[in-house]
Amino acid sequence: MFYRVLGMMSGTSLDGLDLAYCEFEIKGTTWSYTIPVAKMISYNNELREKIIACENAPAEYLSYMDFYLGKYFGKEAYKFLCEENLQVDFIASHGQTIFHQPSKGYTTQIGNISSLCAEAKQTVVGDFRALDVALGGQGAPLVPLGDRILFKEYSSCLNLGGFSNISFEMEDKRIAYDICPVNMVINYLANFGGMIFDDKGSMARQGKINIELLNTLNSLPYYAKDEKKSLGKEWVKSQIFPILENSPLNYKDLLATYTEHISMQMAKHIKGKCLLSGGGAYNDFLVERLREKTETEIIIPDKKTIDFKEALIFAFLGVKRVRKEINCLASVTRAKQDSCSGNIAYWKN
Repeated sequence: MFYRVLGMMSGTSLDGLDLAYCEFEIKGTTWSYTIPVAKMISYNNELREKIIACENAPAEYLSYMDFYLGKYFGKEAYKFLCEENLQVDFIASHGQTIFHQPSKGYTTQIGNISSLCAEAKQTVVGDFRALDVALGGQGAPLVPLGDRILFKEYSSCLNLGGFSNISFEMEDKRIAYDICPVNMVINYLANFGGMIFDDKGSMARQGKINIELLNTLNSLPYYAKDEKKSLGKEWVKSQIFPILENSPLNYKDLLATYTEHISMQMAKHIKGKCLLSGGGAYNDFLVERLREKTETEIIIPDKKTIDFKEALIFAFLGVKRVRKEINCLASVTRAKQDSCSGNIAYWKN
């Protein structure tokens, strides 16, 4: 069978909206994919601030932004499909995470799929995390199922987005977890230098590593856990930002030290032939520091895979949802059972 899907992804770093037109085919039990066309829509400061405001806003504002962002996503999807003259079977949207507290039994992604459906004039699959959280899971990471099926030639897959997360096979199970915050913190520190992000790690390269701060970061309790789980921005705000904000170091030294910290943490977990993806793959200084700390072969793929792997995999999770097949692995999320997660808003011409 053959599927044409528009995958949509908006991450915690709030860089913008990834749109990836993906084609999937299954022959026997083997899946193949291509990404013929993809595009990233950058968020302007006004939209970024509106999304950030959701974290401390009244419930009415959160509800408003759910529909507002869904409408925005839908308009951008419709424009993209028209401009590229594409036909799709459906859209699969991750939404924008606002709250993620699985230990308290809830997660919230805005970008209402009904609103998106109405604007894009396409069936939409979304809300992929909620069922897993309801089943006692972390609701994350969800990408590992795609890693297992679409990127099985690699021993491990490491994604460097707002957070770094890794997945690999162990005893016939897919194991995955978040390692540490990456771009969410690097972008935050780059702002002190008047930049949205640290291009190629150039500012971190100019800084000096502070051993005292490095040891403080490395000693955070999360890193000592035998059973790693998922991280959310709430954890970053309570555990990471106060340490950095109370440091007397300049922003370049903070960037150098934090980059060293995450390279040390990630080096402990990668194994075998490792596929590196996500925006952090463009941080040359970070990749250099990571390669110095491991003998593992680290593969940086083509630009489309780096930029749109998550959008690709959420498109694939949508395919599995439409096929009523498992798309969320309990071995990864620690839920009570595997599940077929996601809600569907159907468009009828």
